[in-house]
Amino acid sequence: MSHNDSLFARAQRSTPGGVNSPVRAFRSVGGTPRFITRAEGPYFWDADGKRYIDYIGSWGPAIVGHAHPEVIKAVQAAAANGLSFGAPTEGEILMAEEICKLVPSIEMVRLVSSGTEAAMSALRLARGVTGRDTVIKFEGCYHGHADSMLVKAGSGLLTFGNPTSSGVPADFAKHTMVLDYNDSAQLEDAFHQMGDRIAAVIVEPVAGNMNLLRATSEFLQTMRRLCTQHGAVLMFDEVMSGFRVALGGAQSLYGIQPDMTVLGKVIGGGLPVAAFGGRADMMKHLAPLGSVYQAGTLSGNPVAVAAGMSTLKIIQQPGFYEKLGTQTRKLVDGLSAAAKDVGEAFSADAIGGMFGIYFSEHVPENYAQIMAGNKERFNQFFHAMLDDGVYLAPSAFEAGFVSAMHSDAVIDETISVARSAFAKLHS
Repeated sequence: MSHNDSLFARAQRSTPGGVNSPVRAFRSVGGTPRFITRAEGPYFWDADGKRYIDYIGSWGPAIVGHAHPEVIKAVQAAAANGLSFGAPTEGEILMAEEICKLVPSIEMVRLVSSGTEAAMSALRLARGVTGRDTVIKFEGCYHGHADSMLVKAGSGLLTFGNPTSSGVPADFAKHTMVLDYNDSAQLEDAFHQMGDRIAAVIVEPVAGNMNLLRATSEFLQTMRRLCTQHGAVLMFDEVMSGFRVALGGAQSLYGIQPDMTVLGKVIGGGLPVAAFGGRADMMKHLAPLGSVYQAGTLSGNPVAVAAGMSTLKIIQQPGFYEKLGTQTRKLVDGLSAAAKDVGEAFSADAIGGMFGIYFSEHVPENYAQIMAGNKERFNQFFHAMLDDGVYLAPSAFEAGFVSAMHSDAVIDETISVARSAFAKLHS
């Protein structure tokens, strides 16, 4: 029995499913999850000592590569002064100022510890500011595991073929309206029927939890216009796309300014930091200034903030995003060419440091097209790649991530492994 097998057997005796987050499980693809012991640059190693080229990057945060020396140094220095104080620190101010500088739509920001917490708090604030209850979300978009958002959500819920969750009271879910992603006409109809009851529209402008899916410009422009017209809060969930697809997030690429933004992943540099922010007039409704309550014992944790601030400094270096985008595009173009050589029905897309691979002829434009992809073919490809040392997300419904440490040699090795994997599919 391998060390991974023995660890998984042991984990299942004390942890449901043997994992502490469903997206880490291999239940969708089959087999045993890999238990990671260390990581460096574009690689990590499992409990059996096997090295993998990593394309999940801690599900996005490792944009500068694993164990970057500057990030590690910042964490060590912060930890030496204490792990948590339950009182304000200058580091929290520095991070808030940096986020406000880099994302112009954010005038004030509140730090929290997870994307779920950030989205949940932002929606509470939107309801408090507007005095309305209804929130619009889109099928396949994932905004954390707060009860009202687990309605036709993405991420692990899609992986297991269960787009909702048990344990969510109907009274919670009834305030969430679910529409089709990239369907502007449906959005128009919803606002026409009940615009005066809609508190907020929350959307991933670049979805990553039903695989990579770009919003159309028309879709987001329609959203912005309708929210302005009806007094609803436009909320961009950029937990995944924030500082991943561009320095200013997806909103900077689309040229659309939301009222509120939810951030996470990259801003923590691998440690638990998330945030929500937006217009100052809205943020001032938060306690202790206003009546919308939100709190967190470890919010703005000094060690986590140090990791995040170090990461944010690195990604502002000249040419960082140009290189990252080039490497990600090189990867997906190479994968597509390898699939085409053997006649595999395959497509791929990339934006910034995010990418999606699809076992379908064309890049999907909506949730239904995502779901129509050949999931079993992906599973076969996943294991062929894994066997030869390339770690992709263990689900056909998750985006992938490239880091600044994925050099030409690393990309070339990945494409070479993919050629062998596609050949196995056709042998």
